[in-house]
Amino acid sequence: MTLDSLGYVLIVDDDPDVLEIVERCLVDAGYKVATAENGPDAMERIHQDNFDLAIVDIGLPGTDGLTLTRSFKEHTNIGIIILSGRGDTTDRIVGLEVGADDYVTKPFEPRELLARVRSVLRRVTASAPVETQSTGETYSFDNWQLDAAGRKLISADGEAVSLTSGEFDMLLAFVTHANRVLSRDQLLDLLTSSYRPAFDRSIDVRLGRLRRKIEVDPKSPELIKTIRNVGYIFSATVKKS
Repeated sequence: MTLDSLGYVLIVDDDPDVLEIVERCLVDAGYKVATAENGPDAMERIHQDNFDLAIVDIGLPGTDGLTLTRSFKEHTNIGIIILSGRGDTTDRIVGLEVGADDYVTKPFEPRELLARVRSVLRRVTASAPVETQSTGETYSFDNWQLDAAGRKLISADGEAVSLTSGEFDMLLAFVTHANRVLSRDQLLDLLTSSYRPAFDRSIDVRLGRLRRKIEVDPKSPELIKTIRNVGYIFSATVKKS
């Protein structure tokens, strides 16, 4: 995040009118903005600059937005918002599955997009709970280590496991509330502060992705368990250091 702006945002869309609207909205709000009209140009920009967030159109020519989102997440830890003219639930789920932090359908209200940008950037840059962010604690559980300050998940063999900002925040919420049942509303409050996503299924999608990364058998989870009609519980023994 640059010192003279609220954040550095890359907008990727092949529609010049959409590019202009989104760029003007963000620049007027105080963000530094760069644009790209296709996947290859966007990847080149990602390697050249340190972006905090990317807003990606799902229907890009050539390299589509989902493929681009997946590539971004393999090379960076930036937040990603997908823009789409399709409001189908399946498309939203797929977008979140490949690593997007949020999903906005066209046509959109600029103020709503701005609110979502602010929310994702909060999670990417400073979303860890105050008590863990200030102390920089490391949490150990079931041969895993979660570095709150460095926002890293380390496996038993010392390898860093790639997590989206949403997945990291969810895991941090669980480990800091281990062995306590969290309802869906409580989990949303821990993850989103004052902003609640319009697409409530995002909790289920991110939970599924997280389980696939940390559970031995995601279909029969032993770490993050579902308590039917109540919520979820992180059942591992957690040690702080």
